Amino acid sequence: MNSHILDRLSFLSLALTIILLPVFVLPLTNIPVETSKGLILVFGLAVSLVLWAIARFFDGRIVVPKSPLLIAAGVVVLTFFLSAILSPQANVSLFGVMFDLGSFWFIFAGFMLLFMSAMLFRTERQVRLLLFGIVLSSILVIAFQSARLFLPELLSLGLLANKTGNIFGSWNALGLFAGFAALLFLLIVEFFPIPRIGKPLLQVFILLSVLLTAAVNFTLVWMLLGISSLIIFAYKASLSLSKSGETTVETRHFPAISFAVVLLSLLFLTSGQSVRNFLPNFFELSNAEVGPSLQATFQVGKSIVTENPVWGIGPNRFGEAWARYKPIAVNNSAFWDVSFDSGYGILPTLVATTGIVGILSWLLFLTLFLAGGAKSVFNRAKDGASWEIMATFVLSLYLFAAMLFYSAGSVIFLLGLAFAGVFSGLAAAKKNREISWSFLNDHRKSFFSILTLILLIIFSSALSFRYFERFASVAPFRRALETTEIIKAEAAINRAVALNYNDLYLRTYAQVYLVKLNSLVGSDRALSGIEKADAETALGQAVRSAELAVGYNPANYQNFRLLGSVYETAGALGVPDAYNKAFVAFQKASELNPLNPALKLGMARAALADGKRNEALIYAEAALALTPNDSSVAEAVNAIKGRTAVPAAESVLDDAN
Repeated sequence: MNSHILDRLSFLSLALTIILLPVFVLPLTNIPVETSKGLILVFGLAVSLVLWAIARFFDGRIVVPKSPLLIAAGVVVLTFFLSAILSPQANVSLFGVMFDLGSFWFIFAGFMLLFMSAMLFRTERQVRLLLFGIVLSSILVIAFQSARLFLPELLSLGLLANKTGNIFGSWNALGLFAGFAALLFLLIVEFFPIPRIGKPLLQVFILLSVLLTAAVNFTLVWMLLGISSLIIFAYKASLSLSKSGETTVETRHFPAISFAVVLLSLLFLTSGQSVRNFLPNFFELSNAEVGPSLQATFQVGKSIVTENPVWGIGPNRFGEAWARYKPIAVNNSAFWDVSFDSGYGILPTLVATTGIVGILSWLLFLTLFLAGGAKSVFNRAKDGASWEIMATFVLSLYLFAAMLFYSAGSVIFLLGLAFAGVFSGLAAAKKNREISWSFLNDHRKSFFSILTLILLIIFSSALSFRYFERFASVAPFRRALETTEIIKAEAAINRAVALNYNDLYLRTYAQVYLVKLNSLVGSDRALSGIEKADAETALGQAVRSAELAVGYNPANYQNFRLLGSVYETAGALGVPDAYNKAFVAFQKASELNPLNPALKLGMARAALADGKRNEALIYAEAALALTPNDSSVAEAVNAIKGRTAVPAAESVLDDAN
């Protein structure tokens, strides 16, 4: 087969992957929208990579852009790999539960998207095709999400629960994409030649994007969109004035659209709540996203670096670090028992878990990206750079800035890397900065090159198959959570664990069998012999799966917390030494999450049930000291205190004993 055909198919697969990322979902399923994005990424990237590798067999030549940014990207990937394999919980850091955003394999896939984008987008025509494809998918997103504000149930796709339900998962992430879409439309209108009917159409969608941004009402979007639009306005105005000095006054062009976007952004940034909340109130939108502050994220990251300075604790483990190092001030809020898996932004979260080496690798990558972009944009006339280079840099800069200040989700992260790759590849191609490797004329080069290509095909295929197996576990796992029939839940969670062995599924497995156990022993009637055997089996399965969850990840306090709850249930059924085991499990969970009063309460309950009244009182008081203003904790502590109170005569006997 002709290598040119394979290259075109590889390019088409990669372009469609990037274009479809914002809009791809699996309607009428119980697959979360964030999970479905991983499916299109892995499938499209694997197909593109395999076709590209096969094409190299036919032409015997590998051409790679000579770009410092790509080298820095490789350093980031290598850093994440070493941090992951050196982590005590390498299984969590490498893959996570379901291709988690902070895991090594997700980072590897994201940077492979960057690398393949640099390899395949080598001409201005190819980049224009990508940009206009993204324009179409952005128009579809803006139109669909705007329509959902009026028809939320009709356009639910069987996935989206309310008006703020969207195909990005997070409501604020949708706002960031709306700002990205407005910026994209603005760049096309201001700098690219488009048909006469296209300009007013894009102007309409700029307005719709701004209105959707106003409906989301996320301050960060207005800041990023306002600054980006101001830069575009100043850049376009300066170019127009410089050209008018060479020709006539009539050639001067005032960039009115970008100026209008600047003014609108400034309006929503500086206006009062009555203006900013007008559209959210009109559409009755409620958004209650919470997350760690920048200061709290910095404190957690500082604690990680202090304890593990070089490689950190490993990727995808911010939730464990948050439980261990979170500020005590969090207990003054309603979120003292919430486990945050990400910090203030995507980038701060990623660098917080990978130590000093991870921080330096990301600083190198971002510095080279900014330096290369500034040079390409501001030296456009001298270097002969294109509008496509400028546009891809500005768009990726917007997305990286969003990742710095918000945990924006997988789509924002992947699009940022993809546009950075397109920018670096096109900039290198324009300057003829490429590394070419021909291997068919030398049998030694041919052997090692072909072997490398074959290993690349095998590796990408094996990783894809592994991902698809994990992806197949999502549907039965969701069924186990949603069904009310114990038999169906039992079958579903068994299927999920068989496909994807991890502590989240194992905890759910234990909870399913606890529900089954409670359904058997909760009635007042006497159990038959078969029912007693089923109850014993259910209890054994719950204990076993909770212990397996602890064995899978002994650094996750939630595994020990569940194990303590299972042993509490066993103690209530009269299992010997169960309360002591429950106390030990809660104690271990409290060591991993020392500021969580719920774990101290668990220790108090277990100690009290085991007859250790004084110890129970001590742990109850410790729980109350952590959250003195929380009414639910105070009620639980008072209940424990009431049960620790004993008659005077009984107290005398205890003292005598």
